[in-house]
Amino acid sequence: MLSRLKLFRTRLGRGAAWFALLAAVVLTVFPFYWMVRTALTPAADLFRDSTALWPHDPTLINFKRVLGLVGPEEARAAGGSGARIDFLRYTLNSLVYSGLIAVVQTFCCAMAGYAFARLRFPGRDLAFGVIVAALMVPPIFTLLPNFVLAKQLGVLNTIPGLVLPSLLMTPFAVFFLRQFFLSIPRDVEEAATLEGVGPWGMFWRIVLPMSRGPLITIALTTIVWSWKDYLWPLLVGRDESTRVLTVGLGVFLQQSPNTAPDWTGLMAGSVMSILPVLLLLIVLGKRLVQSLNFSGIK
Repeated sequence: MLSRLKLFRTRLGRGAAWFALLAAVVLTVFPFYWMVRTALTPAADLFRDSTALWPHDPTLINFKRVLGLVGPEEARAAGGSGARIDFLRYTLNSLVYSGLIAVVQTFCCAMAGYAFARLRFPGRDLAFGVIVAALMVPPIFTLLPNFVLAKQLGVLNTIPGLVLPSLLMTPFAVFFLRQFFLSIPRDVEEAATLEGVGPWGMFWRIVLPMSRGPLITIALTTIVWSWKDYLWPLLVGRDESTRVLTVGLGVFLQQSPNTAPDWTGLMAGSVMSILPVLLLLIVLGKRLVQSLNFSGIK
């Protein structure tokens, strides 16, 4: 009797856990699904089919008119304002913006994290404490000083002006990588020291290859963060030549009438804007999961 009761409780617990997991997945995926559903809905049917889980007459016209593949008259007939997004240019700007920040910041944070984990120098603990304390400073507090500095340097509406505030480091990445470097056994580094490897060779030839998983984790999170960034690129990159995709979507929405926002076109542009990052996460997602279970020496 007790064994049956215990088995029942175990199955009940597993069922509750699976139900909670399924509910969390649905709540996470449903907004993206509804965005795709709205993008495929004709503008005239948007409010008529507002409760339907799938449009009765799905169409790709919203994607075509956002990309400028149809004429202004046809775009207006489909419910749009005639506005379009220079999707190729804005996507390229977003790739440059996110890629530069991810590559340079990950490498610089790796060097800083290794220095705090292994090297001995005066003020090391104090400097690391200041970096950890910076985690509690909201990014909005540094927005105005960074903008004033960018204006004084004359880098407004340029790629350097976009990337400079986030190019070198973030406190979280330094803290994350420093904790990982502390977990690497010293035996590996001591063996390399006996072979005559110096600090830079140790970092470049031994530590970095062993840290591939955490480095990919930091790079991915940095790409996702910078790809969806809006406020700073809006302030600094307002010209067409430096406008990123998130700002381009905002400009597209502003070009539609206030009384009738182009929701279907905006959702079509939003779906296309997240596809590059989504594909990157799918390709590198397995490596990201493996990095969470990395235990040191392979």
